[in-house]
Amino acid sequence: MQATPPAAVPQHVAIIMDGNRRWAAKRSLPRALGHANGARRVRQIVEACSARGVSHLTLFAFSTENWQRPAEEVTSLMGLLVHYLQKEISDMHRTGVRLKIVGDLSRFDQRLQNLMASGQALTAHNTKITLTIAANYGGRWDMVQAVRAWQADNPALSMTDMDEAALRPYMSMAYAPDPDLLIRTGGESRISNFLLWQMAYTELFFTDTLWPDFSAPLLDEALQWYSARDRRFGVSSALAAS
Repeated sequence: MQATPPAAVPQHVAIIMDGNRRWAAKRSLPRALGHANGARRVRQIVEACSARGVSHLTLFAFSTENWQRPAEEVTSLMGLLVHYLQKEISDMHRTGVRLKIVGDLSRFDQRLQNLMASGQALTAHNTKITLTIAANYGGRWDMVQAVRAWQADNPALSMTDMDEAALRPYMSMAYAPDPDLLIRTGGESRISNFLLWQMAYTELFFTDTLWPDFSAPLLDEALQWYSARDRRFGVSSALAAS
């Protein structure tokens, strides 16, 4: 496939990694193996995004709604996240990946919280690509926690003093540009409470490919699609070009 022109490469790609359970079911395998194969896919996509000039990659790993899944599946997902961090952090650091983790991390056990904190500290000064993992994250939660944080820092002000510019620094991903491109695998066409504030003008790419089968060539297909989009941010083409 023809390479995406450098000027058209999105600065920030977000991915909803959907389809792990269906991938396993199609092969009569336990759900845990679907999630494990999905986790192995992450390294390839991080490397591919970095090689193509993407500066920020955000992956939706575990939503606030995922706690409603069967207990054994949640336990398996927690174990997989621990294993992934233990296995990958040293390689992330070696290859220049900065790791960030966003979400309500207080619900995770202390061992996992410690791994998250140590991984972020180790890679904090890396500049090749920023990999954000959204864990126990929801877009509605993000906005509520931002409002509460703003209120805590500004007790003398009223809500009428708060505007978008004032609230933005309190969003969980204030360190990153808003996503240019969202990719959702697995055939669903919704954003499922992911980065609701940040995706106001994000281009949305949906594919039937299940996440464990998502590959660098399919990433290139999404990037090519993105490069052909006319991004107007609410204004007409003529005004956007002027």
